[in-house]
Amino acid sequence: MTTTEIAAARRREVIPEATVARLPLYLRALHTLADEGTSTISSEALAEAAGVNSAKLRKDLSHLGSYGTRGVGYDVAHLITSISHELGLSRRCSVVLVGVGNLGRALAGYGGFASRGLAIDALLDADPALTGEQIAGLTVRHIDDLPEVVVPGSIGVIATPASAAQLVCDLLVGAGVTSILNFAPTVLSVPADVDLRKVDLSIELQILSFHEHRKSLVTPA
Repeated sequence: MTTTEIAAARRREVIPEATVARLPLYLRALHTLADEGTSTISSEALAEAAGVNSAKLRKDLSHLGSYGTRGVGYDVAHLITSISHELGLSRRCSVVLVGVGNLGRALAGYGGFASRGLAIDALLDADPALTGEQIAGLTVRHIDDLPEVVVPGSIGVIATPASAAQLVCDLLVGAGVTSILNFAPTVLSVPADVDLRKVDLSIELQILSFHEHRKSLVTPA
């Protein structure tokens, strides 16, 4: 391992999970700034673009060894490279998506993944009637083919009904997948060495409903 690799490994050991969760927000804002032709950005302006506190942003970026230049700010291109590297996006990351219903088809057709170093390389479904169908340039394969399409470092995405999600999760883990994103509205059980993230649109809508309800209870002055 080179000195650079050792330093990077040490940084990864101490980066808090909360900071990791905010890095994609910074990266998205930076890409927008770069597209607009911005070459340097102050911590205050970047924090506003990302929707976070500027002090928190500076602390987060310090974990990456990025401190900016006093009176100038951060170099946008350099920061994009630094954050992308830390997130593992400097290498192409393969994504295996299981479940090609309405949500799965929408995810497969989204073009924003490739521009961020992610690529859906395989679509699978348990329905034999869908096998061979072309979606977003990919051929749907049967779930039985899962072990054949998983490569080291693959990320699994579950977009199945809740009733099938745990079985699919187990199949992904059995095929060697250690990072899973679950869109199914259910709680999944995974081994300790598997990273599991959950996106539940119904929960997010219910939280917004709560806030709307609270607003309706406020009596105008």
